[in-house]
Amino acid sequence: MTLYAILFAVIFVESGVLVGFWLPGDTVLFAAGLLAADPAANVSIVVIAIGVPVAATLGAIVGYITGHRLGRPYLERRHTTALARTENFYRRFGAATLVAARFVPWARTFAPVLAGAVSMPRHRFGVAVVTGALVWGTGLVLLGYAASSVPGLRDAALWIGIVVIVVSVLAGVAGELLRRRVARLRGAEGTGGTSAG
Repeated sequence: MTLYAILFAVIFVESGVLVGFWLPGDTVLFAAGLLAADPAANVSIVVIAIGVPVAATLGAIVGYITGHRLGRPYLERRHTTALARTENFYRRFGAATLVAARFVPWARTFAPVLAGAVSMPRHRFGVAVVTGALVWGTGLVLLGYAASSVPGLRDAALWIGIVVIVVSVLAGVAGELLRRRVARLRGAEGTGGTSAG
């Protein structure tokens, strides 16, 4: 039961809660499928295959609400041009973006937030999010489950998972440090420009 709770919590947070962008969802899902294939683990592939897309969908809904309530007012005050461009993009490619973003680390966290910020129609958002959650969530779990029959893969799964998790965390930290550095440089340029004026 604890395993299910941790798995679903990770997927929920990564799917739309802004602090979850660094979580290694792909690896966790694949490893969960491998684990479910081991009879000694007593893990149900059915529970995981159904629970993961539900958790992913609920997380994306939280992201949408966050973007609508907090992101939109911010963009309206400070980035009206960017808001208009993003609205146009989501109007044309929003559904495809939400499905594709499921397979891109960090993007699957922020795409639902942006969808809410640009007020993407809820019915289109819902269909896209559920589709993406099923294809990505259930798909990776079943892929891991099927891969358990590949000789040597199950034995190496633990080490592969550890390496990918470490790389994902380090990449997330590096990305955040880079974002802060760019923000500081832009702030310094803006201050310099104001002083010069």
